[in-house]
Amino acid sequence: MSNAHDWRSGVSRRRSPDKPMWIRAMAPTSRAARLVREMRSLLREKQLNTVCEAAACPNMSECWQRRHAAFMILGSTCTRACAFCNIRKGRPDPVVNLNEPTEIANTVRFLGLQHIVITSVNRDDLADGGAGQFARVITAVRASMPKTTIEVLTPDFRGKLRSGDVVIRAQPDVFNHNIETVPRLYPAIRPGARYDVSLKLLDRAKTMNPALFTKSGLMVGLGESRQEITQVMDDLRKTGIDFLTIGQYLQPTVKHAAVDRYVTPAEFAEYAALARAKGFLMVVASPLTRSSYHAERDFAALRDARAVAAVR
Repeated sequence: MSNAHDWRSGVSRRRSPDKPMWIRAMAPTSRAARLVREMRSLLREKQLNTVCEAAACPNMSECWQRRHAAFMILGSTCTRACAFCNIRKGRPDPVVNLNEPTEIANTVRFLGLQHIVITSVNRDDLADGGAGQFARVITAVRASMPKTTIEVLTPDFRGKLRSGDVVIRAQPDVFNHNIETVPRLYPAIRPGARYDVSLKLLDRAKTMNPALFTKSGLMVGLGESRQEITQVMDDLRKTGIDFLTIGQYLQPTVKHAAVDRYVTPAEFAEYAALARAKGFLMVVASPLTRSSYHAERDFAALRDARAVAAVR
């Protein structure tokens, strides 16, 4: 493979360097492997997709042992070709599965989940970008499991704020949209997306419902500078974001953008301290941090952090 760089962004298209010891996930135990097989079997039976599998998340085994999965609605084919993402790209089935919300609600009830994450592929082929399906899933889960808290991780809906409004009005407990990387790297890493559109969507969520928890996530190790990360933090704070996650980018295959470097655990700790100083209520930053990793635990901590802030 060529070691050439994209002249527009400096993002390397070469093979990534070897992973350091601190980023290697532990091999699952036999019990863990059995629990993962059971979870996979259940999801196959219900014909449900998860971003855990589709995006080749390094934490999947750990999460599935705890019966936590991030449900991915609207099929398994994405209309965009982001350079960091392992999800299949192409032309999705134009027919939306209207039984999907009921199947997710039934699965949530069967597993007894107290907190769930609902995300989706990009569906730029749909007039509403899939917003209506997000709302239907929220409604179905609320009817089946009223005490279960719901976190959505949405696409940008191509800047159609009315689509975002549909999801916000459905009243999830957490509205998440990942900013992913610094604006300079968007042309190479998030083609088809715009940094300002993502910020507007996040700002809209907080403006429409100030009580709604808002969240966003960043990948590092793609060639961004510390100054650029700091500016993204400032931009997110201007939208009122409550919760920021920062994790190491890992190259899914040699066809994807290469890792520029592996950020050390000490640097992640520095980013977390900087973000807290800027006013984020909740910050999780580590090499294996992902947007939905430990979502239930982090949501409880986020509520506690808001309660403490309100007393001060």
